[in-house]
Amino acid sequence: MTASQHDSSVYEEIQTDERFQELKRRFRAWAFPMTAAFLAWYLLYVVLSAWGRDFMGTKVFGNINVALIFGLLQFVSTFGIAWAYSRFAEKKLDPLADEIRHEVEGKTE
Repeated sequence: MTASQHDSSVYEEIQTDERFQELKRRFRAWAFPMTAAFLAWYLLYVVLSAWGRDFMGTKVFGNINVALIFGLLQFVSTFGIAWAYSRFAEKKLDPLADEIRHEVEGKTE
């Protein structure tokens, strides 16, 4: 058996492992709802920009209007989601991924 055949069989075995399936489940349980929420938030911004011009043009203070605030909040929410994901991954994904990685490294040596 060549090294690449051995490596692929190890990875196929790990992919069927319950811990790996749990890792994928945890990731999806966080990523899919968060992606849907962000896309809904972004779509709201686009829809209001296209069809809610009066509302988006409402001055909040000075020359700052609702559209500018919503646009800036897009950046804030993007960085907030990235920060939240890093915290989630550190607590829920990384320990399990490290455990699996160490096992794989032991089998491929």
